[in-house]
Amino acid sequence: MNPDDSIPRGARDALQALKGRGAVSRLAHRFVRDQRSAFDDGWGEWTDDGATAAPATQVIWQDARSAISANDSPDIAFDYAVNPYRGCEHGCIYCFARPTHSYLGLSPGLDFETRIIAKRNIAAVLARELAAPRYRPSVINIGSATDGYQPVERELRLTRSVVELLARARHPLSIVTKSSGIERDLDLLAPLAQQGLAAAYVTITTLDAGLARILEPRAAAPHRRLRTLRALAEAGVPVGVSVAPQIPFITEDMEQVLAAAHAAGARRAFYTVLRLPWELSELFQQWLLAHYPDRAARVMARVRDMRGGKDYDSGWGQRMHGQGVWADVLRQRFELACRRLGLNRERFGLDASRFRPGALRGQTDLFDG
Repeated sequence: MNPDDSIPRGARDALQALKGRGAVSRLAHRFVRDQRSAFDDGWGEWTDDGATAAPATQVIWQDARSAISANDSPDIAFDYAVNPYRGCEHGCIYCFARPTHSYLGLSPGLDFETRIIAKRNIAAVLARELAAPRYRPSVINIGSATDGYQPVERELRLTRSVVELLARARHPLSIVTKSSGIERDLDLLAPLAQQGLAAAYVTITTLDAGLARILEPRAAAPHRRLRTLRALAEAGVPVGVSVAPQIPFITEDMEQVLAAAHAAGARRAFYTVLRLPWELSELFQQWLLAHYPDRAARVMARVRDMRGGKDYDSGWGQRMHGQGVWADVLRQRFELACRRLGLNRERFGLDASRFRPGALRGQTDLFDG
């Protein structure tokens, strides 16, 4: 059998890379009734380097009904998450959250990274939920689905409003980001860290700037993320590195990333392997054919080796790290590198006992010292 037969026919269509964007198409979401295929009629708009011009970013305001997402998955290390945005301008082609745009009637491809849903009332809704009598504090993660410090945050400052609220209430939080924008909020995060209330992880998928430019086109460059790691560590914020996701035959410098992150101040680390739920599988394969046509079939064959012959297996216990020989080798490489560097020897224990719900109601906690 021709190895290219493992790539869906739609994904093998000739598609052009879009400068500054991750997805190469506005792939129809899984709920749409009418399917359309892209066709190059020769009248497309092109940039000087041969890539088609990327569509501009559009912010769509939304009034959130709720702010906190509860997590009951045993393979995720936090109980609660807050995401001020849906969609992410970073355009990471591997983002597992892309299919969530389908619920909005939008494409998980280009729409996910160009039509950003901003929850303008996120802080007010969060304050109401935290002040509820039945609420019990636990670490809230920001950035579990979409990056809270993506480019639109510079002007909208929704993530800033969430961090300000959590700081006022002395509520523990963790942040995962691949943006240097988090440095703006060090005035809040550093005092929180001194009280055992804040920790951060910076995602560095690769040190290869050329690969990062097409893999996660609007995120900070790898060297800039290392500077962010150092800035957080020097400010006293417990900081770790996420080397996620690991993509076979694409990201090949995990040990080098871990070493560079440790030198910059990271003291914890974690990784996942590539996940391809729903439409993300076809989107990722389109990206492979646009950027790495020579190895597309080989990459997907290895992905399926880790997923029991499927593009994705969502079963707990294996969805994050896969299964099989390659998954075992990757785990061993990660653990060996962490032991050698001294990563994951300390825990980022965050203190939920300092939580002051009275501060959210404009009241002074009677027992506040």
